[in-house]
Amino acid sequence: MNLFDTSVLLDIATADPIWLAWSEMQFRSAATQGPILVNPIIYAELAPAFASVAKLDEWLDPAIFRRLPLPYAAGWIASQAFLKCRRGGGTKTSPLPDFFIGAHAESEHLTLVTRDAARYGTYFPTVTLITPP
Repeated sequence: MNLFDTSVLLDIATADPIWLAWSEMQFRSAATQGPILVNPIIYAELAPAFASVAKLDEWLDPAIFRRLPLPYAAGWIASQAFLKCRRGGGTKTSPLPDFFIGAHAESEHLTLVTRDAARYGTYFPTVTLITPP
């Protein structure tokens, strides 16, 4: 099952001139294997690209997307990634949304489709990533 990072979905929703082709290819490939997975963090990050909640919900067609709740286990994993980041010199005062997305993928053994290989690879080394070459 494939959890899609917000950046990849935004590439498609906004027809990003640089990343659209790669993101659409990943989307089509994943859709042949089952629903595209999103969680509340991804939903919130996608929302600014749409004029209304109705437009966002229409775009996240339930025939294609499956909305998953964020598991509590992901909260602990996200906190550990945040601590690792802080100890490495990070300056954020609270966990980044990416930490929750990566933690969700790790806690439920999901493949994560993302363009942010460096962050996810660093803080979630056990998560299978699909990234650009």
